[in-house]
Amino acid sequence: MARPALRLKLPKPHRSALSQLLKSGVQQVRVVLRVLALLHLADGASAPQVAQSTRLSAQTVRNLIRRYKQHGLEGALYEKERPGARPILDDQQKQRIIAMVCSGPPTGFARWTVRLIAEEAVKRRLAPRVGREAVRILLLHHDLRPWREKNVVRSRT
Repeated sequence: MARPALRLKLPKPHRSALSQLLKSGVQQVRVVLRVLALLHLADGASAPQVAQSTRLSAQTVRNLIRRYKQHGLEGALYEKERPGARPILDDQQKQRIIAMVCSGPPTGFARWTVRLIAEEAVKRRLAPRVGREAVRILLLHHDLRPWREKNVVRSRT
């Protein structure tokens, strides 16, 4: 059973905006493909023809038409921001861990390591749980490398 042909009429301001996007500087590839698909659809091509010429799937082209009709040009070209995962550490916890790293390492250790920081942060109840990768990224953002600093008292000879 064949699907009904989806037709798209672009008003002149939208068509000129799409042409301007193609002529402007660097754009994301997905945005350029969507612009090309919309222009082909406006010229009368069917979804499978557009899919073949732009290397998108026919379903993607149909979704693009649907998004254009529901949300307009901006909604068709650009995706909504995705929420992503919640940060593991809040700002206060980050500050406490940085302050801990700036102080000396615990007794019995010559320097801080990423694993030691993660263990001590949980042990000192600075954060309920924190992994090595979260600590590594936190130190990277603050340009700290505590494992390169060795707190050694040298004896005089």
